[in-house]
Amino acid sequence: MKNSSTHSLIYPSTFIIAEAGVNHNGSVTIAKKLIDIAVDAGADAVKFQTFKTEKLVCREAPKAKYQNKTIGESISQFEMLKRLELSHASHRILIEYCRKKGITFLSTPFDLGSVDFLNELGLKIFKIPSGEITNFPYLRRIGSFKKKVFMSSGMSDMDEIAAAIDILINAGTKRENITVLHANTEYPTPFEDVNLSAILSIKKAFLVKVGYSDHTPGIEIPVAAVALGASVIEKHFTLDKRMEGPDHKASLEPQELRAMIKAVRNIEKALGDGIKRPSASEIKNKGVVRKSIVAGKNIKKGEAFSVKNLTVKRPGFGISPIEWDNIIGKKAKKDFMSDEMIQI
Repeated sequence: MKNSSTHSLIYPSTFIIAEAGVNHNGSVTIAKKLIDIAVDAGADAVKFQTFKTEKLVCREAPKAKYQNKTIGESISQFEMLKRLELSHASHRILIEYCRKKGITFLSTPFDLGSVDFLNELGLKIFKIPSGEITNFPYLRRIGSFKKKVFMSSGMSDMDEIAAAIDILINAGTKRENITVLHANTEYPTPFEDVNLSAILSIKKAFLVKVGYSDHTPGIEIPVAAVALGASVIEKHFTLDKRMEGPDHKASLEPQELRAMIKAVRNIEKALGDGIKRPSASEIKNKGVVRKSIVAGKNIKKGEAFSVKNLTVKRPGFGISPIEWDNIIGKKAKKDFMSDEMIQI
């Protein structure tokens, strides 16, 4: 599929976000390589993260347990994030690179200044991370832009999701422009904690579009999310899981990202329109696989058809056995040899 933020496919099309996040390790060169991978894999968008460390985190704030495992305990969260910042100039470079490559640039803002900066850059979609779903000043600012919003809901309950949606709507964003992404913020997420059925609960409760932001190992859970109705899928990816940084180990490598997107596109095709009818590919098999009413033994002209002289066999080019009750009792208008298709 050609990368685009709009879709013209005849089957439902999932907006797939290849989440580069901070896996660029602060390097524009690596960030460009990640964009190339996202394009090659067939993603609709590639997403980064926009923040000023001083505005995001206190200097003594602890890291998550998974971050201690991936980068060690000696470096603080403040120091870790400072190394992963992208400058404003870098953002402009990457936006232009995405434009040339034909893929949508997205970035998650983590502070109000970054929210305003991304709006100034002209982003048409704002991605709200799970950690900001209770940040009402932040939500109110994004809601005032009246743009499309993808809001992750990791660590949230239904009341918190409801409150966040209300803030966005009251600030000016239309309900139809809000997509709530079910998520779990453990990296990687244990399969037993995914609770994928929450996608259905969110959609029913809030009458919004739903999606899924995935942090599980592998690719099967995002594919299942699409089957449940997710219209947006977000998945972290990296050049190499062995690279140094907090998120690389929980990310897909290029060939895995490609396989996930291919699987999602296949599932989209398989979902169809929901109308049960013979498909174009199977129509030709009808006559071969179905059966017809045939003579179970030689039948003389004038003899009544009965359960004793009729049977049902392949192929299905004759009278369908759905007409069995209508045929029984009628009289043969000609002689029939055994296995000959009945005519009336």
